[in-house]
Amino acid sequence: QVQLVESGGGLVQAGGSLRLSCAASGSTFSNYAVAWFRQAPGKEREFVAGTSWSGSTYYADSVKGRFTISRDNAKNTVYLQMNSLRPEDTSVYHCAARLRVIVTTTTLYDYWGQGTQVTVSS
Repeated sequence: QVQLVESGGGLVQAGGSLRLSCAASGSTFSNYAVAWFRQAPGKEREFVAGTSWSGSTYYADSVKGRFTISRDNAKNTVYLQMNSLRPEDTSVYHCAARLRVIVTTTTLYDYWGQGTQVTVSS
């Protein structure tokens, strides 16, 4: 079992930055791939970025070059640094975990956090 808690969301102007954190507890964190997804009102949840158990990373095209995902296994935490934010990045951001390998499909993740709201004003 893995418990995930997100933090770091908020209100920011377009062009600004935020750093989200996903703190994990309950199992051997280093064995897990962790991904960030986001969901805007009326839209499906979409993959944003992921880091595998080995530290490799993968990004959605919409955030490539602006967002950076990283992990600190000693702190059982994954971060999402978001720069050059745009109004269309406004969503609830969730982190999710599954063993080892990143996938972009929501249904293949076993554990989810409650989410943190990110609002980007124009």
